[in-house]
Amino acid sequence: MAQKKLNLIDSTMLVMGSMIGSGIFIVSAGMGRDLMSVENLLLAWVLTGVLTLLAALSYAELGAAMPKAGGQYIYLKEAYGKLFGFLYGWTLFAVIQTGTIAAVGVAFAKFTGVLFPAISEHNFIFNIGAFHISTVQVLGIAVIWLLTLSNFREVKKGAIIQNIFTISKIAALLFVCIAGFYFIIKSPQVQWHFDAGKLNIGQVGIGMFAAAMVGSLFSSDAWNNITFTASEIDAPEKTLPRSLLIGTGAVTFLYLLCNIVYVKALPFAAIQTAESDRVGTLLMQTVFGNVGSVLMAILIMVSTFGCLNGLTLSGARVYYAMAKDGYFLKQAAVLNNSQAPQQALVMQAVWASLLTLSGSYGDLLDYVVFAVLLFYILTVAAVIVLRKKQPALKRPYKVFAYPLIPMAYILLAGIICVSLLIYKPNYSYPGLAIVLAGVPVYWLIQSARK
Repeated sequence: MAQKKLNLIDSTMLVMGSMIGSGIFIVSAGMGRDLMSVENLLLAWVLTGVLTLLAALSYAELGAAMPKAGGQYIYLKEAYGKLFGFLYGWTLFAVIQTGTIAAVGVAFAKFTGVLFPAISEHNFIFNIGAFHISTVQVLGIAVIWLLTLSNFREVKKGAIIQNIFTISKIAALLFVCIAGFYFIIKSPQVQWHFDAGKLNIGQVGIGMFAAAMVGSLFSSDAWNNITFTASEIDAPEKTLPRSLLIGTGAVTFLYLLCNIVYVKALPFAAIQTAESDRVGTLLMQTVFGNVGSVLMAILIMVSTFGCLNGLTLSGARVYYAMAKDGYFLKQAAVLNNSQAPQQALVMQAVWASLLTLSGSYGDLLDYVVFAVLLFYILTVAAVIVLRKKQPALKRPYKVFAYPLIPMAYILLAGIICVSLLIYKPNYSYPGLAIVLAGVPVYWLIQSARK
């Protein structure tokens, strides 16, 4: 696609930057309510880290063997055929990538409102009947387009922005952890001590426990975005696997450390009942007083801005790859003078902006949780499928302990998918419907091509 310009640092920063958003500061509240004990909450985050690393190990083999623009789209197409590749790209554009971009853009705007009260969901600049546009939506769309235009430049310049903000996000997470540990040391009594007797999945039930992990799983999501840019990575057969393992491992460690701080510094009941589930804000208010909410707002603004840049940069590469295969608008296959998929970036920004205005992107993200896990399972299974289907394929990196690593992920993620079908049918079945809606679209495209 373009000259390869992303090195190991750039690639690792893209992995970490796409993962770290606002979720780590929020989702532990809801998880705490569902899991009923501190020990179960921490176990859920540990299992999330294990799942993420198992998947990253498997993706590393696929990425090293097929370092092409489009990443996961390519792996699914090679393993199962064009229909499965298209269904992934369809769902990615319909809601996974664009919906996440919309949600992260609005999260950035909401926390900007802590500093500038005029930025508010209740401050409308346009209002007709049930339809209205708030200043939060306007700022969310503005930052989406700002980063879209920024990524018209060559990928290395986009990576520089990503590196700066990812380093800032890592520093922000470390600051929260250090501030929390300082408070714990200075506090007259520690709020929580580990109790092995409360480490009990059976207390909640396997199904409910698995369903409760949705928050931690999707706070750890988007690490696979690095595979979308594989054709622009230097020595991808080495760099891609290393960046996946270093990036996912580092974020997993930071997330677990942050949750340990939460449960040591705050009463568990306070975590469960945090206002708007903002556990991070509660921690900073506990440590710094009223100024803590302002500090947390700034940290989350930095975090979401960097996350948004990573999502914007990487997502357009999938639509570019699909357009080259004739399964997306052909303009998306055009590169500008900087070798960036400019038209694909614009299309992504337009749809993400519409989702932001619709106000339904949050529901769409809930609906697609099941679908995202389904594609992860299919992609990890592609390691096994392609070992048999293409035994002669050059594999510079092979997942160790094969086939135990991919099979372990398929089993664990499969349990979560079944649990979602049982315990969260209002989200899982519509998510599956979004995926299946791509089937008639695929056949229409096929007919038009013939």
